[in-house]
Amino acid sequence: MALKAPRSVWKGLIAVALVAAAALPATMFLMGSENAPIKVGILHSRSGPMAISENSMVDAELLAIEEINARGGLLGRKIQPIIADGKSDWPTFAKEAERLITEEHVSVIFGCWTSASRKTVAPIIEKYGQLMVYPMAYEGLEQSPNIIYTGAAPNQQVIPAIKWSLDHLGKRIYLIGSDYVWPHSINEIMKDTIRALGADLVGEDYIFFGSANVSRAVQKIKLAQPDVIISSVVGDSNKAFYQALTDAGLAADKAPVVSVSIGEEELRSLPIASLQGHYSAWSYFEAIKKPANERFIRAFRERYGVNRVTGDVIATSYFSVTLWAKAVEEAQSFDVQRVKRTMLTETLDAPEGLVSVDPYTQHTWRSFSVGKIRTDGVIELVWTIDRPIRPVPYPPTRTKAEWEEFLTALYTRWGGRWANPVEAD
Repeated sequence: MALKAPRSVWKGLIAVALVAAAALPATMFLMGSENAPIKVGILHSRSGPMAISENSMVDAELLAIEEINARGGLLGRKIQPIIADGKSDWPTFAKEAERLITEEHVSVIFGCWTSASRKTVAPIIEKYGQLMVYPMAYEGLEQSPNIIYTGAAPNQQVIPAIKWSLDHLGKRIYLIGSDYVWPHSINEIMKDTIRALGADLVGEDYIFFGSANVSRAVQKIKLAQPDVIISSVVGDSNKAFYQALTDAGLAADKAPVVSVSIGEEELRSLPIASLQGHYSAWSYFEAIKKPANERFIRAFRERYGVNRVTGDVIATSYFSVTLWAKAVEEAQSFDVQRVKRTMLTETLDAPEGLVSVDPYTQHTWRSFSVGKIRTDGVIELVWTIDRPIRPVPYPPTRTKAEWEEFLTALYTRWGGRWANPVEAD
């Protein structure tokens, strides 16, 4: 005769089963539903100070998904994008990442702009064995087994930007950024490069994330009299920053700014007269003359309007989805681990040219260009490396342990956060 378990035991078993189910890869929930859409997560700031940059990433990812669906989807199944708003807030990013995995059961997440949001999301991705594609240039100093980094590493953006600036603008460098982990980290990397090249660092300062209180920083720049300002100021703060430079008499002919955070899309929301003559440094610009880029620009404008522009984060977000889809087709599976392994062997004819995922670092080979901002909002190419650069996420000026010690010190100083929680007086 079968023994009947007490009600309390059954309740316990059910609770354990529910917890275990939440931790299963998203593909496990797709078994037995061969024609069901495949859900993918899109996790960016749709509101708050970073919306100026991240909304365009969502547009690009949706365009790529629509094109894939128009061709019949993947493995006979349509892709269903599930969009989550990180609200320019790191804890919200983490909460939404977990919801996408445990409640929506997405098979991949394309997400984040800031490194603070990525570093907050990464432990969630790793906890559930999920896959995230991160389509943003960043500081490196990281290599998560569950993230494919399609944006530029420091040796593909900020180090070439410093070298170009020294060759073309002058030897006196001022570093300015928003007060969170990415600007602090890339400035540390650039300081090593500045010292190695025998240039002069004449100042370094930070603007509280999302703040328009920039007058103190601009006055410090004016007193330092740099030949060039390297800026990692992000989001809405750029409106106040460039206007304050102009008001202080620091136009591009006096103190040119080389931004590693502003592209064509951001210019649509910034005071363009104050940015005239300044520079931007990225892997991609709309002005690149390649057939793949012409097709991409045409498709983007047909979808979103003739007045829309592209830019690095838009192009990177677009090809990130395409790269993942190509890996799904080659793996003939949506299984996270199989898709990730296949992505590590992929090469794609992207809008900027050929991009490949480096299997040793999970970062992408990218090119590099410098553009000059015109009064009509167009960024005109002035210099380019017309070949992919191998990614080096940990710059060799310090050991990996030393870079990790630097990051830990920042995190500790900010009270267990990846951004400074207190605005300076």
